[in-house]
Amino acid sequence: MGYLAYARTALNATLATLALWAGLYLLLTGRGERFNVGGYLLRLSPYMWGLYGISLCIGLSVVGAAWGIFIAGSSILGGAVRTPRIATKNLISIIFCEVVAIYGVIMAIVFSAKIAAVNSDRGFSASDYYTGYSLFWGGLAVGLANLICGLAVGITGSNAAVADAHDQQLFVKILVIEIFGSVIGLFGLIVGLLVTGKAEDFTGVI
Repeated sequence: MGYLAYARTALNATLATLALWAGLYLLLTGRGERFNVGGYLLRLSPYMWGLYGISLCIGLSVVGAAWGIFIAGSSILGGAVRTPRIATKNLISIIFCEVVAIYGVIMAIVFSAKIAAVNSDRGFSASDYYTGYSLFWGGLAVGLANLICGLAVGITGSNAAVADAHDQQLFVKILVIEIFGSVIGLFGLIVGLLVTGKAEDFTGVI
């Protein structure tokens, strides 16, 4: 573990040194204007940002759901070997995890409705760039919220299954905590709608 930390530190130091060297080289040779983050962003197509946002939205949501199902499902199956009665009742944890993926699919469909084919020979309008950036950050917000939500529900559902196997009166109490964890995904969905609420369809330069 110590060698891995040393290697990570050396890699970070090397990258920082290279970046500093490249920046000083551009500045000292009179080509500092090439280090233009805004110009770089404008050269990138807003379609790329929009499609990245949609991909992150559905991809991270599905990963969160699958991870939660893996965590909760393994505990449910393991506990059901000794206490078979918990198998059916604790399937609600699996359903909560699957809802996380459904959130991502729904938001990806909503976001993709704003993607429209335009003629980019004349460039993109400011509205197009706003739409692309908003879809990216909205999709990232939804995806990360659903990823964390899937983990929270999976871990809580795993403990709910173990607690139910020990004492069935504890199931309802832990289920309340699991419901609060599942609301995190709904918060991410609302944030995604707020971020992309004023984004218009792609129009191109008219």
